[in-house]
Amino acid sequence: QSQLVESGGGLVQPGGSLRLSCTFASGVLLDSHAVAWFRQTPGKEREWVSCVGREVDGAEGPAFYADSVKGRFTTFRDNADKVVYLDMKRLNAEDTGNYRCAAEWMVSCSAYLAGRTQFRTWGQGTQVTVSS
Repeated sequence: QSQLVESGGGLVQPGGSLRLSCTFASGVLLDSHAVAWFRQTPGKEREWVSCVGREVDGAEGPAFYADSVKGRFTTFRDNADKVVYLDMKRLNAEDTGNYRCAAEWMVSCSAYLAGRTQFRTWGQGTQVTVSS
């Protein structure tokens, strides 16, 4: 079984919304992990979408977004730190892809964005298809 599990994908019309969820299959909390979302379409390179930083001193870390989704997507944890969401709005065809979440223990989003680290724990993905 995958260490992370995604859900919430589906078929949606352009302009619609979806909310994806990411959890540890084991029930391990995600508070000490940076959690990122990626998407991939066959024939294209994997694209980084978003990252929410690990909690520090009880406060959720900052979120970062790819330019292509900034202003439309939001990523955040639930109050119990069991789920990380990717709230997607105003979807368009370019948002189509297999969305995977990834987590890394005690690593910041900025470290990943700077190329200093990688995500090693992944889910298998949930398909998002935006089509009229």
